[in-house]
Amino acid sequence: MKKALIVAPSWIGDTIMAQPLFARLHARYPGLRLDALAPRWVAPVLQRMDEIGEVIDNPFGHGQLQLAARWRLARTLTMRGYEAVWVLPNSLKSALIPFLAGIPTRIGFKGEARYGLLNVRHHLDENALPLMVERFAQLAQTPGEPLLRPVSHPILRSTAATRQKTLDELGMTPPARIVAFCPGAEYGPAKRWPATHFAELARRLAGEGCAIWLFGSPKDHAVAEEIARLAPGCCTNLCGSTRLDQAVDLLALADLVVCNDSGLMHVAAAVDRPIVALYGSSSPGFTPPLSERASILSLQLDCSPCFKRECPLGHLDCLNQLTPASVLAACRQWMPPCP
Repeated sequence: MKKALIVAPSWIGDTIMAQPLFARLHARYPGLRLDALAPRWVAPVLQRMDEIGEVIDNPFGHGQLQLAARWRLARTLTMRGYEAVWVLPNSLKSALIPFLAGIPTRIGFKGEARYGLLNVRHHLDENALPLMVERFAQLAQTPGEPLLRPVSHPILRSTAATRQKTLDELGMTPPARIVAFCPGAEYGPAKRWPATHFAELARRLAGEGCAIWLFGSPKDHAVAEEIARLAPGCCTNLCGSTRLDQAVDLLALADLVVCNDSGLMHVAAAVDRPIVALYGSSSPGFTPPLSERASILSLQLDCSPCFKRECPLGHLDCLNQLTPASVLAACRQWMPPCP
């Protein structure tokens, strides 16, 4: 096989966790050209993967059928001559464009009545493959084969040259000690450690000479502003001020990253930064930071993980009771206080 396509997930973290699959495909098919069909908001992380050639824009949002437009996109893919496609999302619509494009081999997991759209179908055994990264890696093998372990950790490319380019573009000079906070979580508030807790941690770390950089999307700007207001003079709010590729490089400069279970958590892991990851409604048993340098904090309350966007009980104890003092203690494992 010489030319293939990936239909990428719509979430940044999920896309990063698919990178070991891409590496396995290259190992299985030497000389493979592997392109990706992806939403524009995840394209920057795919462009930081050595295994991916061209990233083709997938303009269709969640719930949008737009059959005529999908047909037109499929026709452009037909002309590219892909021999196979790996469809990573489990929805019917995600498998529709490769089918309309007539790509001969269409690979993915069973689900949503996709039997006619996929012709190489894997059965997902959730107990045998508890981690999302394992589930993606399974797709590199023949259906029915057990997963070849271990699965490598995802890697995003960030070089000294790209980091300097980003600093120059943003007019920034890196301080001596950088702690990155990622206070957002696109999924919902039940995954977000309270702003008051982040602010207290920022004050403690800033008092030891650390610069606190706040990362996130424009949607996270308000909560980052709250953190900066509660920790005056301690924080630089970068939420909404950087492109995702720039955030990759700036996170790669950090001495430590404190984050919710979010896409930026997986970015930080993929550029091999020490991480303190905070879990509330979600489970580190499914989407942990894939790194040898990560501390995972979860209170493991009886009501969690509930996997809800908002706390169904109205108290958010799983995160409210996760104290700044306990998070600071975890930070000490990776970054001792200044002498």
